[in-house]
Amino acid sequence: MKTVLYVPLDDRPANLDDVIVQGKAAGIHIVTPNLKDIKNRLDTEKTTDDTLLLGTSTPVYGKPSNIHTFILKHAPKVDGFIISSDMLAYGGLIGSRELREDGGGDYPEYDEETTRLLDVIRVIKLKYPRKPVYVMDTIMRLATTSFADGLALDAYNESRALMQQPRQTYTAFEDIIEGYNLSPDGVEYGATTYFDKEKYYNTRQHKFKTNLYILDQLARTGYIDFLAVGVDDANTQGVQINEIKYVEARINEWLGGTDGQNPDRAIILPDADGLGHALVARMANQLLRGGSKTRYAVKYYGPHGSTIVNTYEYMDVHENVVRHVDIVGGVLVADSAYPEPEVGTGANSEPAMGNEQMVAGSTEEVALFDITSELDRMTKRHPSQAGAVTGIDIEIIAITALEQVQAALERLTLNSEQGLPTVLIDFVGKGPANVDVAEALLNSPYTGWVLGYSAWNTPGNKIGMAVGMGQSRYALITTETHVHMLRDAMNAHASLLFKRFLKDYYYKAVAIADIRTYSRAHALYTNVATLSDQNMLLFNSEEGYAHLQTLLRDLMQTYTTALANKTAFQTGNVAIKQICDDELSYATYGSALLEYGNPDFIWGRAFEITLNPQVNFNIV
Repeated sequence: MKTVLYVPLDDRPANLDDVIVQGKAAGIHIVTPNLKDIKNRLDTEKTTDDTLLLGTSTPVYGKPSNIHTFILKHAPKVDGFIISSDMLAYGGLIGSRELREDGGGDYPEYDEETTRLLDVIRVIKLKYPRKPVYVMDTIMRLATTSFADGLALDAYNESRALMQQPRQTYTAFEDIIEGYNLSPDGVEYGATTYFDKEKYYNTRQHKFKTNLYILDQLARTGYIDFLAVGVDDANTQGVQINEIKYVEARINEWLGGTDGQNPDRAIILPDADGLGHALVARMANQLLRGGSKTRYAVKYYGPHGSTIVNTYEYMDVHENVVRHVDIVGGVLVADSAYPEPEVGTGANSEPAMGNEQMVAGSTEEVALFDITSELDRMTKRHPSQAGAVTGIDIEIIAITALEQVQAALERLTLNSEQGLPTVLIDFVGKGPANVDVAEALLNSPYTGWVLGYSAWNTPGNKIGMAVGMGQSRYALITTETHVHMLRDAMNAHASLLFKRFLKDYYYKAVAIADIRTYSRAHALYTNVATLSDQNMLLFNSEEGYAHLQTLLRDLMQTYTTALANKTAFQTGNVAIKQICDDELSYATYGSALLEYGNPDFIWGRAFEITLNPQVNFNIV
């Protein structure tokens, strides 16, 4: 078994728990720092006056020095490295946004401690030149962090609104960091009310110097084998655009890129929480398949991805798919839409996405498959005809319109009949899964057969998670032959796929409404009642928080049972166990269990929960 050292962006499940399980599904042991060293939390203290909240303070960030030590300690024993520069330099994603008194000194000697920490990347590559070193970095997002360092939702809204206003165009590094506050006509933007604009710009300067240091001093000089730069919480205009274009220019100039991208050395795109999945997939492809390019196709059911630009991203969905395929070690060889988009559809119609938004409504009834006859047929071994005919290894089915979900299911059925491994992405859901799409998918046995699925949060997150799952899983099933490795990896894959539906659909689109309703109805402070679910540890009583935990655990037990009884995951349904000489073999689903005490609000907010179901296969 290969072992990979992984420093996550932070300790949220999307960046930690899920990536570890993804590694297991690829037969890779993921080694991570001690949990206390990567722990991130929103503000943990508050000041109040009777029923009024006056402020919050004291967030928790990771411990960069301990991360530095961890990397050096484990470097001799691993086969590769995946390192978040945000955790290594700042203690995590929210730590990288902490407002600063100054922006650091002149580049490249802008911060001795930060560059000392980052230079551990140089150290390990010099000492272990044959071990792949992958780094994920981020361009700082537009908005401040809500309820971290005393900044509330008003600060988030004000900062995001100001920072997405157009800026004067600059191409030189110093001009960019000195021109953050200038409009296109050179006029400075005015004063702010809810956050300190100058401290924000100091933070942005420091972070962009770190972006440059990683590109210039580490990637350019060959100490990083692959760099993924995620643009967090973006827009098609605003304070990030000069930074993005500068990074793209440096990828062209220093790393041999074209149009700001080089699939072999560095990619920049809208995503942050999906980068761990994507880089684990690239690592699996490198360690298990020698870096052989996996051939992808994407088929859109609804508007083509090139016509959709999400509110929180600067790149259209199709380009985002292309770039994620680049990151995981693949190449996109075909794309199409079914049906072709009608005249008038486009970015402004935005049919498929928002960020965190509730989805309500009852599900449509969908005709069930004849599961008995389908299982009899599917458990027979058959050649992977589709790949041979089309020259494709994996197809991405991207659902961008609800009315095309049945056509997407027909395609999924065809792919399974032809033995073409498939990844599913629900772009209809605005943040969580779309209820009707999820129900339709779960009523098909072939959904339990796919290599990857996601409907979590922004389009970039969905793509990174789903394609990352698919690529890493493909690397394992096309190379592994040992029975026990195949069994353990199958169980991990089934658990992660099951979790994606349990979380993206049953929690994020259904159960979260009950959590929010209770939290807001029992808020301690009148001035944050509608926001209480964003920091329930502070804004609800101890008794209220305990009730919310019980409510969560009861709901998720109910939904675990419901999900296990869906056609996609019911006992006896099959999934791909192995592809050997273009021939597929299968395993059948067995039991599904979620320990009662497992679900919890890891950051004390409704938005994110820990959730680790265990699914077991019967190997046939």
